[in-house]
Amino acid sequence: MIQVPYSVEARSVSLQEARSLYFGRGELPEALVDQSVLRSWERCRQAGLNPARLECGDPNQRGVVEARERNRTLMSHAQPVLEHLFEQIRNSHSMAILADARGMVLQTYGDADFLSRAEQVALSPGASWHEFERGTNAIGTALAERVPVNVFGSEHFFEGNAFLTCSASPILDPHGRLMGVLDISSDYRAFQRHSLGLVKMSSRIIEKRLFEAEFAHQGLLSFHSRPDHVGSLCEALLAITPDGDLLGADQVALELLGMRREDLPRRHYGMLFDVPLGTLVDRARRDPLSLIALSGRNGERFYARLRGNFAAMPVASTGLTDVRGKALKAAVEAPAAPTPAPVSVSAGASMDKSRLTLQSLATGDERLQAAIDKGLRVIGRDIPILIQGESGAGKEMFAKAFHNSGPRAQGPFVALNCAAIPETLIESELFGYSGGAFTGARKEGAVGKIQQAHGGTLFLDEIGDMPLPLQARLLRVLQERCVTPLGTNKSIPVDITLVCATHRRLKEEVARGGFREDLYYRLNGLCVNLPSLRERSDIDRLIDKLLRCEAGPNRSVRVSAEVMDAFRRYNWPGNIRQLNNVIRVALALLDDDEDVIRPCHLPDDIFEEIGQLAAAAPAAPIKVPGLVSEVRPMAVAEPVGAAGIGRLEEIEREMIQRTLEAEKGNISAAARRLGISRNTLYRKLGRF
Repeated sequence: MIQVPYSVEARSVSLQEARSLYFGRGELPEALVDQSVLRSWERCRQAGLNPARLECGDPNQRGVVEARERNRTLMSHAQPVLEHLFEQIRNSHSMAILADARGMVLQTYGDADFLSRAEQVALSPGASWHEFERGTNAIGTALAERVPVNVFGSEHFFEGNAFLTCSASPILDPHGRLMGVLDISSDYRAFQRHSLGLVKMSSRIIEKRLFEAEFAHQGLLSFHSRPDHVGSLCEALLAITPDGDLLGADQVALELLGMRREDLPRRHYGMLFDVPLGTLVDRARRDPLSLIALSGRNGERFYARLRGNFAAMPVASTGLTDVRGKALKAAVEAPAAPTPAPVSVSAGASMDKSRLTLQSLATGDERLQAAIDKGLRVIGRDIPILIQGESGAGKEMFAKAFHNSGPRAQGPFVALNCAAIPETLIESELFGYSGGAFTGARKEGAVGKIQQAHGGTLFLDEIGDMPLPLQARLLRVLQERCVTPLGTNKSIPVDITLVCATHRRLKEEVARGGFREDLYYRLNGLCVNLPSLRERSDIDRLIDKLLRCEAGPNRSVRVSAEVMDAFRRYNWPGNIRQLNNVIRVALALLDDDEDVIRPCHLPDDIFEEIGQLAAAAPAAPIKVPGLVSEVRPMAVAEPVGAAGIGRLEEIEREMIQRTLEAEKGNISAAARRLGISRNTLYRKLGRF
C-alpha cells in the first residue's frame, strides 16, 4: 500500500471542492486550480465532453504503426532519451510516454504494476490522448498550451482518470512546430515534485538533438551569457550559413536575443553580434573548443563557440571592422592555417574513426591487447565477431577499427543500434522495404542496413535487444547470404562481415529464452570481451591519447598530478565515453594561456566526486600572495561531508570576494592573483 502524504490528501480535498464549484455550480475556482487546467476544463466543456464518461476506446494498433513511421525522425531521436528517462523513475509506480503532435501514444516504458492500471484507461501505444478525446490530461493539455504542465488527480476532466498524476512537456521541431510530447504518468499518490523538471530536461535534450541533426551541414553557433553553459543543455543554438544568414534558432537563443521566430528571415549574424563571423571561423579552426567573448547589439555579454561545417565560411583579415565600420582588435594574433574540423565520435573516443585500426587502439592494457590480438588473427576469414562489454567501453570503436584493419576497409561500415530503434521499425531498418509495402512507406522504398553494408561490415550494436521474430529472419540472412525486403519476394545476395556487440550476457539470455540459441552460435564465431575503464591499467596513456586528439596538433595540454591520481581511483561508471566527455569539458574550460587541467576545470559532478577522493590524501596549503597568508583545504581539517564541502565553498567565496575587492573588480587581475583562469573565475562567480 502506497503511503499517502498529507499534502497529497489536502490537495485532493481542495480539488474535489474545485470540481464541485465548476461542474456543480458553474463557478470558476480560480484560487483552487492552475489556470492552464482551468482553461483546459473550459475547452473540454465547450467541446461537449461529459466528465462522467466511462468508455475510453481501444488503442488503434494499425494506427500506431502508421504514426511511428510518420514520426520516424522523432522516434529515432527520442527513443534513447525516453529509455533514460524511465531509468530515472523506475520502481516508482510510474511510466514514461512519448506521444506525437496529435496526442497519439507512440511508445511507453513503465513499471509492470502501473502498466496494468494504465491499460484500463488505454494509456498505451495507439491510444489518442488529445484533449478532445480524453479531456484534460498532461499530454493533450501540454499540446494545447504549448508549455510544460502538471495534471494532478482530479484535475483530469474525466473522473475515471483521477487516479493519475501526469507531467508533460511539448517537443518542438527546429522551426518551432509541435512535434510531440514527453510525459511521466503515475498513481496520484506517488506524486513526485521533480517529475515536471525531468520531462522538461528530457524534452530539451530531444529538441537539441533534432536541431543539431537538422542543421548538421551548417555552421552552429553555441552561446550563452555564462561561459560554463556553453556546451551544456542550457546553451543557445543558432544555425548560420557561410554568408551569415540565419537558418534557425532554438528557443534559448530567441529568448537571449529578444527575438521572435518570425524575425529570423530578416536578421543576419552581423546584426546580432559585434565580433565578425570570420573571427569566429579563425578561432574555430585554430582551437575548436575555445570560447570567444562577444557582445550582442543590446549590450549583453555572451560567450560563444562555432562548430559544424565552417569550411566554406570567410576567414578574418588582419584589419577587422564591425558592421558600423568601427575597428576591432583581432581575436587571433595572425590568420591561422586552416585545420580540419574535429570529428564527432561516439562510444567514447575523440579519434577519427576512418583512421582507427586495431593496432592504433593499443595503449598497454593486457586485456585490451588480448582482444586486439584475437581480432587481428581472424581478419579476412569471414568469421563473425561478438564484442561484449559495458556501455561506453568502446565496442563500436573496436568494431570500426576491426573493419579498417581488414580487406574490406574501403567498403561501407554500417551501424545499427538494435536498442535505439522501436521494435516496429527495426525490421524495415534492417531489411529495407519496397514502395507501398505498408501505409506511410516511401513510394520509392528504402534500402535496409544489411544491403547497405554489401561489400563491407555490418555492425549490430546491442544485438541482445533484438526482438525474437527478427532474430529468426537475421539467422536466415546469415545462412543464405540473401536479404528479402519487406513487401517483396525478391531475394538480394549480400556479402557482409558481421560484427555484433552487447552489454548483456547472451549465454544467460539463451538460457532464459530471451535469445535464440542457434543465432547465438551463428554470431559467436569469435567472442571478444572488452574491459571496463576501471579494470584497465593504461588510463594514463589513454588520457594522453584523448588529450592529443581533442586538443589538436598545435596545443600541448597535460593533466595535473592531483587530477591524474583521482582519475586513477575514480570508478568511471560511464567508461571511456564518460572520460572523453570529462576531457572535452576540461579543455573547453581552459583559458588560452593554460596548459594544465586542474580540479577546477572538471564538470561539477566529477569535481565533487574527485574532491572527495582527493580529500583522503593530505593536501598542501593554498597560498594567495598578498592577500591571505595561508588557507588549508578542508580535507586536512575535517572530513569532506556535506558540511565540509559547504565550509570549503564559504572559504573559496570569501577568498574570491576579497581578491576582487583588492583588484577593484578587475576580473583578469583577480584571476592572475588567485592563480586561476578568467574562465574558471567566471564559472565560480556563476555558482555563487
